[in-house]
Amino acid sequence: MAEVSPDDNPYVEEPTTDFDPVEELTESEATAQAERLREAVRYHDYRYYVENDPLVADRTYDALFARLQDLEAAFDLRTEDSPTRRVGGEPVDELGTVEHVAPMLSIDSGGNADDVREFDDRIRREVAEMEGPRDLTYVCEPKFDGLSVEVVYEDGEYVRAATRGDGHTGEDVTENVRTIGSVPHRLRGEYPDRLVVRGEVFMPEDAFREHNRERANRGDDPFANPRNAAAGSLRQLDPNVTAERPLDVFFFDVLESTDDFDSHWEQHETLPEWGLKVNDRSERTRDVEDAIAYRDRLLDARPDLNYEIDGVVIKVDDLDVCERLGVTERHYRWAFAYKFPARSETTTITDVTVQVGRTGRLTPVALLEPVDVGGVTVSRASLHNPDEIAAMDVNVGDEVRVERAGDVIPYVAEVVEKHSEGHYEFPETCPVCESPVEFDGPMAFCTGGLACDAQLRRAVAYYASEDGLDVEGLGGERVDQLLDAGLVEDGIADLYDLDVPDLVGLEGWGETSARNLVDELDASKEPRLRTFLSAIGIPRVGPATAADLAREFGDLDAIRGADRERLQAVDGIGPKVADQIAAFFESPENRRAIDDLLDAVGPLETPDAAETGDELAGKTFVFTGSLSGYTRSEAQQLVEDHGGNATGSVSGNTDYLVAGSSPGRTKLDDAESEDVPVLDGVDAFEEKLEEYGV
Repeated sequence: MAEVSPDDNPYVEEPTTDFDPVEELTESEATAQAERLREAVRYHDYRYYVENDPLVADRTYDALFARLQDLEAAFDLRTEDSPTRRVGGEPVDELGTVEHVAPMLSIDSGGNADDVREFDDRIRREVAEMEGPRDLTYVCEPKFDGLSVEVVYEDGEYVRAATRGDGHTGEDVTENVRTIGSVPHRLRGEYPDRLVVRGEVFMPEDAFREHNRERANRGDDPFANPRNAAAGSLRQLDPNVTAERPLDVFFFDVLESTDDFDSHWEQHETLPEWGLKVNDRSERTRDVEDAIAYRDRLLDARPDLNYEIDGVVIKVDDLDVCERLGVTERHYRWAFAYKFPARSETTTITDVTVQVGRTGRLTPVALLEPVDVGGVTVSRASLHNPDEIAAMDVNVGDEVRVERAGDVIPYVAEVVEKHSEGHYEFPETCPVCESPVEFDGPMAFCTGGLACDAQLRRAVAYYASEDGLDVEGLGGERVDQLLDAGLVEDGIADLYDLDVPDLVGLEGWGETSARNLVDELDASKEPRLRTFLSAIGIPRVGPATAADLAREFGDLDAIRGADRERLQAVDGIGPKVADQIAAFFESPENRRAIDDLLDAVGPLETPDAAETGDELAGKTFVFTGSLSGYTRSEAQQLVEDHGGNATGSVSGNTDYLVAGSSPGRTKLDDAESEDVPVLDGVDAFEEKLEEYGV
């Protein structure tokens, strides 16, 4: 991209906003003006978000932006990388998932200076073993309290963004991140052919307060804190909603690039040259004591920052050393998070409420006199469980100390002054459905099963999730909508009574999305037994345990009739899991709900001998990307049904990497280094299966 300068663009330094009427322009004149306006808007975005030094007033910028919108609409000139795409796009039914180009791991952490010194000692010891003693410098930066994202650029163009998720796959938030002003649609300067960066999306403190005021004025519930606001905004199904939220981002790590870097500090200094915003409080320190002093300075400065942080990140600067230090399964071995003390305040408990989870677990929550804890107004806090309530001897009316775990989740830490008699008595019946409460160690459970409205809402969402029947277009928000409208009332089975006219009458539904959901539900009516078992939400039974049960028993009736001893005979099922399974099927409410469901769904069978075999015995497959015609779990199941292994990562024992669309770069690189054959797409996968007689 050519650099924009005042000499060749009239809309940069002292821009004119005196435009000729759009209808008087020729198409070529409109095209030329639109391109100059795009360049100017990008430049002003860079000066505002990255340089923090805007050249023009907001009203002037708004006039340029509005003129560009008018031209693009009148002459159909909108481009993929136009700044006007920040105003949103078409809503989606569900956020898809994508595999990260490189793992987005977490960071080991501690709250004491000695923890940091131990980290430094380990690093120096390991480096000395590799190459002899040497000096090490560290890069220190704030540990932001937002939502991590991976952002991908190809040939300088923004192409994709995903949340961190589990570190290997995340939610596809491409269109939502596109609306954030500090995320350039096109890189500046001499950018690399491919660039993948990690950043943290957040909502600035002042913008958060103003946004909450606006929500309150509209009658909407305010967000609890800036992190929740950022996370909720980024996961909207409608990018137009995200575009209305005041989100920002800091970039801080290059995950992959066709340009080489020698150090983290070089990355920090180079990213702004490409138009990517970095934090100006990052520093490079000479040694670990300087890093500790940096953390102390930032702790003192924390109240004056316009964004939430909960500590600092200390990283080995030399990237060659980082590569040799490597990673653990969960952490980068070359980085450490030096956390701030948890913020705490005292307040009074005004009431206690009990929330009901998907599996019926009851969680007590204290309602508080609102108190500012580290800049966030807290009015609710966790009381953990019945045993903790008794141990703290806490009750309504007591003055308590409230902390924010990880600087985010509020919880009651202790009673400061006792004003009540005794502790809060946990209810004997569910607060939602009035079914009896059962206790399992420190935890309490509602026995109402799927007859409990709170459990039903979560059960329906889980039934449709990837771990269930993978029904596209039926996420948590839409499940709530169906229950609130009375379309799902008695159990999961009500899903199969939905029709297009019912759905089109709901807000946000069109003919196409309604028909798609009905078709998805019709296609889910003959699940495998293992899939059904996972979907109905038996406590402690996920996809793997469901597969073990299906393989052992072969049909649902045998599982429903099995006693605890018989269940424990299944490989991998211990006494506690057996108790949960048996209790689930013994519940009259669950039995009724499942019987109703079986009127619509079936048959539930394990594959017969014609569908299974040992043709792939001894062969290990790994999958990356999306395969047309298969979900990830279906492709893995197909391999396992025929005696093969389906694992999550490439190693020397892998026989084939199956690469669908948007494959993960890490797995492809690992396959190349391990000399593992890559099956490119679904056709190559199916041809390989045919070779083995599947």
